[in-house]
Amino acid sequence: MPTIGKVRYLDVPAAGARPRGVLVLLHAFPLNARMWEPQFELAAQGWRVVAPHFRGFDGGIDDPPVSTVDDYAADVVDLLDALHVGDAVIGGLSMGGYVALAMLRLAPRYISGLVLADTRAQADTPEGKAGRTRMLQLLADNPTGGPAAVAGEMIPKLLGATTRAGGTEVSDRIRDLILSSPSSAIAGGLRALMSRPDSTPLLATIHCPTLIVVGDEDTLTPPALSEEMHRAIAGSELFVVPGAGHLSSFEQPATFNSALARFLTHRV
Repeated sequence: MPTIGKVRYLDVPAAGARPRGVLVLLHAFPLNARMWEPQFELAAQGWRVVAPHFRGFDGGIDDPPVSTVDDYAADVVDLLDALHVGDAVIGGLSMGGYVALAMLRLAPRYISGLVLADTRAQADTPEGKAGRTRMLQLLADNPTGGPAAVAGEMIPKLLGATTRAGGTEVSDRIRDLILSSPSSAIAGGLRALMSRPDSTPLLATIHCPTLIVVGDEDTLTPPALSEEMHRAIAGSELFVVPGAGHLSSFEQPATFNSALARFLTHRV
């Protein structure tokens, strides 16, 4: 796996002699960049697909600590600079969406298109922060089994009813992705999520092509929140993925990829 500076990442080259551009995919909490493997097929359509692991995730036990989404965003910008990528379509799901919005605040010139999937613009509510504090305590109380405890608590919330009814294959894969990260990375992600600012005022300033995607069974960031973002971002598109929960790209990859491919072809 290639590493540049503080960032380890997956990099799938574009097929064909004339690449169309770079698609950067930012992963959800508490997963890692391998959650985007179903989307790597977009490389066949001429897009170089780059998927960074946020610090510590997927076994990065020696990565520096992190405490804000801005830290993750700065790492992605450093990666783009190191790869000599001047602009890219930035796509993020859940926490990845928060990082994409942070990039818009900090370094908008890198973003030629935006994909916000199963995410929200608002900061954590007091109830949300309390839940993350409980999860931090869960990690502290389980020094060796913290990731497994987090997986047990989160997987039922991450996956939609249709996915859960279809067997354990998807949930088992998600569990593996969560267990690949040390407790320190998960704790860093929790602190970043808790401290993120309200990005609602930013939405009206977005003028690049924007696709908003949400699973119709997403209970963590319900479709109503995506509809709010769609109304606030002029010219944006909204696509609702049937039969998907919070991890729409992983639960219904063919449907998700079709919507993303149409957006990349016609808007970017």
